[in-house]
Amino acid sequence: MNRTTLSLIAGATALAAVTGFAAVSSPGATDEPARAAAHLPVERTTLLCPQPSTSDLAETTYTSFTPVTEGTENEGGAELRPATKNPKSGDKPVLKPGDPGKPVTGDASGGEAPALVGTAEGRFAPGWTVQQTTEVAAGTGRGLQGVTCTAADTEFWFPATSTGADRTDYVHLTNPDDSAAVVDIELYGKDGALKTTVGEGITVQPHSSEPVLLSTLTDEKQTDVTVHVVVRSGRVGAAVQALDDKLGGDWLPASTDPSNSLVLPGIPKDATAVRLVAFTPNDADVDLKVRLASPSGLITPAGNETLHLKGGTTAAVDLGDITRGEAGSLVLTAPDGSVPVVAAVRVLRGKGDEQESAFIPAARPVGTRATAVDNTAKGTTLSVTAPEATATVKVTASAGTEGGTPSSKTYTIKSGTTQHIEAPSGSKGTYALTLEPESDTPVYASRTLATTTDGVPFFTVQPLPDDRGTVAVPEATEDLSVLQK
Repeated sequence: MNRTTLSLIAGATALAAVTGFAAVSSPGATDEPARAAAHLPVERTTLLCPQPSTSDLAETTYTSFTPVTEGTENEGGAELRPATKNPKSGDKPVLKPGDPGKPVTGDASGGEAPALVGTAEGRFAPGWTVQQTTEVAAGTGRGLQGVTCTAADTEFWFPATSTGADRTDYVHLTNPDDSAAVVDIELYGKDGALKTTVGEGITVQPHSSEPVLLSTLTDEKQTDVTVHVVVRSGRVGAAVQALDDKLGGDWLPASTDPSNSLVLPGIPKDATAVRLVAFTPNDADVDLKVRLASPSGLITPAGNETLHLKGGTTAAVDLGDITRGEAGSLVLTAPDGSVPVVAAVRVLRGKGDEQESAFIPAARPVGTRATAVDNTAKGTTLSVTAPEATATVKVTASAGTEGGTPSSKTYTIKSGTTQHIEAPSGSKGTYALTLEPESDTPVYASRTLATTTDGVPFFTVQPLPDDRGTVAVPEATEDLSVLQK
């Protein structure tokens, strides 16, 4: 046996030892079928919560929950800390999450509560979800403002923002890392890109958050604007806080990536006004088909069958009380399938001076599992839609912060419908809901929290995408042929 052969054998043995291959393939073996990737629990999760409010009247509740996930180790931990430019190891965490399966809450009052950076590891990481819910009794943006703390990313789309005189819209940028992030903010109105003065090269310092008032970026006052956040270096969390002088306010999460098919789930059944805002980054025009997935099936709203979008512009249409007393979800499609779109709706409840607003962006499908926290026995509505085919979903209510036992129930969502789901009973206090699709068809969902204060119907809506509890890990096999090249 010559030296070259010995070297090859030694190299192959070392490669197998380092990577942990489970099988050995001979150099020309190609007849084994490819194996599906295994889905394993994530080992680390980072979440970012924007500064809740600057109002002295703000009352904020943070709720943390990690679903019980099979295959996790017994070790780990999680905490939420202020996003400060000079973090100190001795700073106390704002919230110390509980064991998986047990929700934990914390409170903050006034306008000094900071943005937060949260980290979970080990058994606390898979599906870790934190909800930030703020009630503001009066003033600009008064109402219920809710947002699910999100992971950092490098690109975000926010239709349905505004630079109008009656709106005060901020895009909050939070940097969780040790190095600065550089961000560009682009604005698009009814005629295309708006001229901005300081929207390029915004620096977000490490472990800090920057709220950027949209009206300071441009002199143009437009009712309907699409915001595009692009991160040049680093990564950030981003969310828009949209506050109205008379119609309340809420957080606007990012729309799903531009697509030729969008679902905006969970418009409340008692919505008194719905305004759809959409944008296409392409140069081509498109007539966007508009349908409502109602409890009885897909319907086309009379007079609003399509929304015409010019390439690179933002368009809007008032759909009125489109739900007519029944929960619904908007389903948008580009007929030729070649023009990607982002979209969101502003929803109003109440009448006259007693109106409140919330926002629903185009959502990602639930995926493997979605989690919603800060639910209570009264004022929580869960909406699920299956636009393409009939689906089944398993809904589990966790034990509550004041006790109770977990309970589960399976529901059938008929094709093209939106169903209002009553949460399983058994929880006391604040509890979490998890949704797990049991069929292959895409399912979309949202959760609404509602309360009435001084006759005004306060509410907030959060879409429920996959909670990122697992990650696909491809199965690898050893291929000695790479050593012969």
